[in-house]
Amino acid sequence: MFETVLFPIDRSRESRQAVETVAKLVKFHSSRLVLLSVVETPEAGAAPDVMTSPEAIAELLQGAKGLFADQGIDAEAIEREGKPAFTICDVADEIAANVIVMGCRGIGLTEEGAADSVTNRVINLSPCPVLIVP
Repeated sequence: MFETVLFPIDRSRESRQAVETVAKLVKFHSSRLVLLSVVETPEAGAAPDVMTSPEAIAELLQGAKGLFADQGIDAEAIEREGKPAFTICDVADEIAANVIVMGCRGIGLTEEGAADSVTNRVINLSPCPVLIVP
C-alpha cells in the first residue's frame, strides 16, 4: 500500500519521536524510505542559522540514515532549499510518495498557530496522505 514513504526531518524532538513509527511502517509495507531535509531560504539581512550550513544538513541526514540502517532499513536522503511546507509537497509529488510521515510540534493547537503551522500547510497541500505523529 505504501510503496514510498517520505519522512521530512529536522533537529526537533518530534522528528526523533516519529522515527519509530516510520520504521514500523516501512518494515510492515516493505516501503522505500526517503528522508528529506529542507533548509529554509534565509530572509535578506537575517543572521545565518546553524541548520543552513551544508555540514549540519549532511550530519543530520547521515545520522538519520544511520538510525534506520541500525534497524535494517536502507534510506535515501534528499536536501532541498525553500519554504518547508511547499518543498515537502513538491518532493512528495516528484518521488510519487504514497504517504508523508511528520512529527507534530503542537503549534496548531491554537487558532493563531493553526494557519502558520508547517504541518497544517502540508496537510492542505499534499498530493498524498499525511500521517502526523504526535
